[in-house]
Amino acid sequence: MSEAVLSPVRIGRLSIGALGVLALALGTLQSVVEPALPLLQRELGVSPAEGALIGNTLLVTGAVVAPVAGKLGDRYGAKRVLVLLMAVVSAGGLLAGLAPNLPVLLLGQVLQGVMVGALPLSFILVREHLPARESQVAIGLVMALFTGGGMVGMLFAGPLAEGLSWHGMFALPTIAIIAVTLVVMRLMPHDPPIPSDDRIDWPGVVLLSGTLLAFMLGLVTVTGKGGLPPCAVGAMALVVAALAAGWVAVERRAASPMVDLRMLAKPAMWHACVLTLVITTGFGMVAFLLPQLFAVSADGYGFGLGTTEIGLFLLPGAIAGAVSDSVGGIVARRFGLRAVLVVGAVVTAATVIALVALHTAVWQLALAKVLTAIAAGVATTALLTRTATAVETKDTGIATGLLVVTRVIGVALGAQVGGAILDAGADPTTGLPAEWAFATGFAVAGLVAALSLLMVRMTKKEGARA
Repeated sequence: MSEAVLSPVRIGRLSIGALGVLALALGTLQSVVEPALPLLQRELGVSPAEGALIGNTLLVTGAVVAPVAGKLGDRYGAKRVLVLLMAVVSAGGLLAGLAPNLPVLLLGQVLQGVMVGALPLSFILVREHLPARESQVAIGLVMALFTGGGMVGMLFAGPLAEGLSWHGMFALPTIAIIAVTLVVMRLMPHDPPIPSDDRIDWPGVVLLSGTLLAFMLGLVTVTGKGGLPPCAVGAMALVVAALAAGWVAVERRAASPMVDLRMLAKPAMWHACVLTLVITTGFGMVAFLLPQLFAVSADGYGFGLGTTEIGLFLLPGAIAGAVSDSVGGIVARRFGLRAVLVVGAVVTAATVIALVALHTAVWQLALAKVLTAIAAGVATTALLTRTATAVETKDTGIATGLLVVTRVIGVALGAQVGGAILDAGADPTTGLPAEWAFATGFAVAGLVAALSLLMVRMTKKEGARA
C-alpha cells in the first residue's frame, strides 16, 4: 500500500501524445527559417550575413539553455519549467509573427530558442511517470515527432509565407504550441521538485550567449557595406575576447558550471570537441549557401526558386540528416570511429569542392545537401556516442552536453562565415552576391572539411604517443 502511495501518477497515451504533438509544433517552428531565409532577407531588406543572424540567434539561445534545462526541471519540477519555457517560446513566436523589422525578429528568435529545453524536460516527465521500457518508447516518439516537425516546417514554410505572409509561418506554429501547451497543463500530473545545493550557472549562461552574439554581430558589421576602420575592428575583437575570457574564468571557478571546462583537459574530450566544431562549421556553411543560391535570380547564374520550391529541394537533405543522426553510433561501432571520420571528411570535401564548378543544376545542389548532411550527421553522432562511452558514467551528461553545445556553435559559426563571404562579394549596385562569392564559399567549406582530415591525423599521432 505504501509503495502505491509513493509511486508517481502514471500517465496515459493522451499525455504522451500531447508531448509528442508539442514536439512536432516546436520542430516546425524551428525549421521554417531555413527555406524562407532568402525571402526574409528580401522582405526585410537585409544582407546575407544579417540574414544568417535570424537562424543563428535561435541556435545561440538553444546552446546556452540546453545545459541548464534539465537542472531547472529537477529543481523546480519539469512540468512547471516546461510550461514557463513554452510561454517564452510563444511570446517569441508571436513577436516574430508581428515583427516589422530585423531587430524585433531577432528578439523573437532569441526567445524561441528556449524551445531546446522542451526535449530534456519532456524526457524527465516521461521517465518519472512511466516504467523504464514504456518510457524508452515514449522518448523515441517525442524525438521522432520533433524531427518530423522539422520536415513539416521545410514543406509548409513556403505555402504559409507565400499564401499568407512570412509573418504567418511564425504565427501559425506558435498558435499550435499555445494550444498544445494548455492540453499538457491539463493532462500532465505535477512532478515534485528535487532539492539541490547546486546553483544554476547564470553568469556562465549570460557570458557565453554574449560572446557568441558579439562575435556574430562583429562578423556582420565588419563585412557589411563600407566595412569598419581598423581601430573599430580591433575594439570589437577586444570585446569578444574579453567576454570569452570572462566566461572561461567563470566556468573554471563555478561550483556547478554550465560547461565543465576541466573535461577539456582529457585528450579524448578536446579531440572530440575540436573535430565536432570543424565538421559542423563546414556543414553550417553549406547549409546556409545552398538556399541562397537556389533563390538567386534565374536571369543570372541562379535558379530563381521560391520558398516552397527551396523547401522541397532541401527536404531530402533534412531526411538524410535525421537518418544519419540515428545510425551514427551503430556505424562507428561497426567500422570504427576513425574510419567514419575520414570517410565523412573525404565525402564532404569532395562534394563541396565539386560545387565550386558544378552548381548549374538544381539536382547538383540537392545531392550536395544530402551527402554533406549524411557525412556530418554520422560523424558528429559517432563522436557523441563514442565520447559518452569513453568517459566515466558520472561525467556522461557533462561530456555530451559539451559536445552538443559545440555542435550548435559550429553550425552557427559556419552560417555566419558563409553570410560574411556573400556580403564581401556583393555587387555594389545590385547588392546581390556575385557568382564568385558562392564559389569562394564552397571552396572555403571544402578547406574546412579537409582540415578535419588533418585533425583526425593529428589526434591519431597524439593517441599513439600517449
